[in-house]
Amino acid sequence: MLRLLLIAIWVLIIMVLLGIPALLVLALIGLFNRELEHRLAQRYVLLIVGGITFLAGEKIVPLGLENIPENEGVLFISNHRSLFDIFTTYRFFKGPTACISKLEWKYVPILKQWMDTIRCIYLDRSSVRAGLKATAKAEDLLKKNVSVWVCPEGTRNHKDELLPFHEGSFRSAFQTGRRIVPFTLTHTDDLFEKHKPWIRPATVTVSFGKPIETAGLSKEQRKALIADIARDIQCQYNELQ
Repeated sequence: MLRLLLIAIWVLIIMVLLGIPALLVLALIGLFNRELEHRLAQRYVLLIVGGITFLAGEKIVPLGLENIPENEGVLFISNHRSLFDIFTTYRFFKGPTACISKLEWKYVPILKQWMDTIRCIYLDRSSVRAGLKATAKAEDLLKKNVSVWVCPEGTRNHKDELLPFHEGSFRSAFQTGRRIVPFTLTHTDDLFEKHKPWIRPATVTVSFGKPIETAGLSKEQRKALIADIARDIQCQYNELQ
């Protein structure tokens, strides 16, 4: 109960009381320098998520940080277990990184504005046309050396067996020839989802794999690569349990 209350107070202060003036300043900066606005917004978001994980009592064990590219837009691919996935992982990205998020977050005041500053892409999972638009936006960001993070399971999954990966989640990398960096998350749902609405301390692991080339692959090779990535993330998840 206490952790939940402290996190609520932290979010109120950092995202609303201080966050609204910060958003106004960032918007002003963005009129003249969009890239600077993005970098400053990302640092502020790191402050937000760092406070949340600290108050939650989360201990993070990072592996494979040397596999995260710098100065290069890549497609990050991972499993998806918890709301805490974003809080856990975002600090490890070494450059501008946008997330593909479910459409519902677009309608949460203040949160939407912060997500917009780091160029998050909202995905309507019920519409094929909307999915194509989201892919086009991801391609545009990758071409600008902004990384994109997507969870191809499509929803949070608390089972030990991964859900089937949606092939469309990989299309932006294939279309642009950008590399894919897979990573695996474990135990993030131990913090919240397994005992909602309470938040309890937990030790979680995030393990980054080596970047994978995507340029020049045939249709059959692309399908095989998706299957290989899903299998590798599953194997890594099993090993880290």
